[in-house]
Amino acid sequence: MWLSNNTPFKTGVALRGGVPICWPWFGPAAQQGLPSHGFARNLPWALKAHNEDDNGVMLTFELQSSEATRKYWPHDFTLLARFKVGKTCEIGLEAHGEFATTSALHSYFNVGDIANVKVSGLGDRFIDKVNDAKEDVLADGIQTFPDRTDRVYLNPEACSVIHDATLNRTIDVVHHHHLNVVGWNPGPALSVSMGDMPDDGYKTFVCVETVYATAPQQATEEKPSRLAQTICVAKR
Repeated sequence: MWLSNNTPFKTGVALRGGVPICWPWFGPAAQQGLPSHGFARNLPWALKAHNEDDNGVMLTFELQSSEATRKYWPHDFTLLARFKVGKTCEIGLEAHGEFATTSALHSYFNVGDIANVKVSGLGDRFIDKVNDAKEDVLADGIQTFPDRTDRVYLNPEACSVIHDATLNRTIDVVHHHHLNVVGWNPGPALSVSMGDMPDDGYKTFVCVETVYATAPQQATEEKPSRLAQTICVAKR
C-alpha cells in the first residue's frame, strides 16, 4: 500500500493513503457543509477483536452511531471493518441498521512509476468525472494514466489487475459485494495543489477502489450491507 509522506496524522483528518473507508456516502455529500466521502474515515474506531494463526492476523474494528455521527447522519448503525493480513490481504465492511448508503474501500497501491502502469479488468463503460461526468467507453479494456484520471466503472469484472512494469509485478484486486470500481490518479497539476501530498506524489501510486456508488445499497436489521476486497501481489 502507499502512504503520502505529507499525511498530517491529525484527529479528524483523513489519511492520504492506505485504505480509507468512505461511508455512508461516496464522493461529495448531498448536503452542503458535510465532509466528502462520509465520516467513517475521520472518526476513531474501537478494536473489538484480534486473532492470529498460521495463515495471518485478523483485526476487527467497530464504529457505532453516536452524537458525533448524528451531526452528519441521523441513522443508528454499527459498522464493522475486518482486516486479514497474510499472503493475501482481505478487507471487509459490514453495516448493521436500517438505511441506504454508498461506500468505497479507497485503496492506494504503491507503484514504481504511474507512467508504466496499466489496469485491466475494469469493464468497458465508465463515468468520466474529469470530463463533466460524461459516460464513455474504454475501447481496449486497458486503463492507463497519462494525466489526471477519475473514472467510475459501471460493469467491472470481479478482479482488477494492476500491471506494474517498473516494479515487475502485478496486483490482483478482487472485489466483493460491489457495484462499481473506481480508477483514480490526480496527475501532476492536482498533486501540486494537494497539501497532504508531495508535488510528485502522483507518480508512485494508483487507486483501484472497490465501490458501491451509482445506486444506493440497502442495509436492514436482518441483512447487513457488505463491501470487501482481497489483494494479492505477484512478481512477474
